[in-house]
Amino acid sequence: MRKRTEPVALEHERCAAAGSSSSGSAAAALDADCRLKQNLRLTGPAAAEPRCAADAGMKRALGRRKGVWLRLRKILFCVLGLYIAIPFLIKLCPGIQAKLIFLNFVRVPYFIDLKKPQDQGLNHTCNYYLQPEEDVTIGVWHTVPAVWWKNAQGKDQMWYEDALASSHPIILYLHGNAGTRGGDHRVELYKVLSSLGYHVVTFDYRGWGDSVGTPSERGMTYDALHVFDWIKARSGDNPVYIWGHSLGTGVATNLVRRLCERETPPDALILESPFTNIREEAKSHPFSVIYRYFPGFDWFFLDPITSSGIKFANDENVKHISCPLLILHAEDDPVVPFQLGRKLYSIAAPARSFRDFKVQFVPFHSDLGYRHKYIYKSPELPRILRPQQGPGSSPDPSMWSELV
Repeated sequence: MRKRTEPVALEHERCAAAGSSSSGSAAAALDADCRLKQNLRLTGPAAAEPRCAADAGMKRALGRRKGVWLRLRKILFCVLGLYIAIPFLIKLCPGIQAKLIFLNFVRVPYFIDLKKPQDQGLNHTCNYYLQPEEDVTIGVWHTVPAVWWKNAQGKDQMWYEDALASSHPIILYLHGNAGTRGGDHRVELYKVLSSLGYHVVTFDYRGWGDSVGTPSERGMTYDALHVFDWIKARSGDNPVYIWGHSLGTGVATNLVRRLCERETPPDALILESPFTNIREEAKSHPFSVIYRYFPGFDWFFLDPITSSGIKFANDENVKHISCPLLILHAEDDPVVPFQLGRKLYSIAAPARSFRDFKVQFVPFHSDLGYRHKYIYKSPELPRILRPQQGPGSSPDPSMWSELV
């Protein structure tokens, strides 16, 4: 009996030991698990904070990028819509295109009193007002030759009008679009021509400067005709030359063609920076670059010009002009491309109307930097307009010398 009970007792002890060891291991495992959870609870939020902050920052950056992209898209669509809308707006309102051609609403320089040309350094200049038509008044400047500077001080309009009958030739200057007769480069040209012995008569077309009226090609041409007749009525047998610049070349050829048709041509025509016709000039103008390859460019932009009665067809007019012609053009002209002036010369030179008159084209190299309106700076200009003659001789553009 004792032998049988001993193994049983040993077995019970082993089981108890095993139980106690297993319960101890379980307790140890449970304790370790509790400590791990506690550690996770203690360290979890602190470790997660940087990760959450990084995520939030990334979301904000993405949100900003998305907002910028949406704004850029809106701007892009607005610009694209405006780009497409402008041609239709011009087509529907041809008057817009006319204003862009004349630019008579751009008065540069600002804040000058056109009644006082002496404020622009023209102390030998008188301001007039003429009336070509009813309800139309144009402002005129008359600058006498520089040799009369002292005599001109304090003189009235009558003295200036009588001076036109002197032995000095007269230039009727027709300016281009924008600005007034008091524009800086225009004033500098008056001074150069005055120093060469010319009377210079210039004016603002109706709608420009302080002139009253609505601009149009017909109206501008009639204003020029009125001033020319006013000069001829006072100048006697003195030569009268017509000088047109830029858009003024269109007015000049219109005027001279009409004068030739009535058999009272001027003594010479000078065209500075001329174009062939307004359609070709509009197509070549730097403002048209962004639309030059737009589908239907001619229909949208050029046809409204024609429908507004604006042609300025120099290429057609020169075929009907019978007087000496001088064309001046700078190779670096950014407004009226040099090739248009050259093309006009190639049309005029063989024309039958010029068979008895000299036609000359004088280019100015791009290195000189005369561009569109600074040819007056050329030291060769006096020689071009007045060949070398004896002392006291008057300028004679019909004998223009070649520019070497």
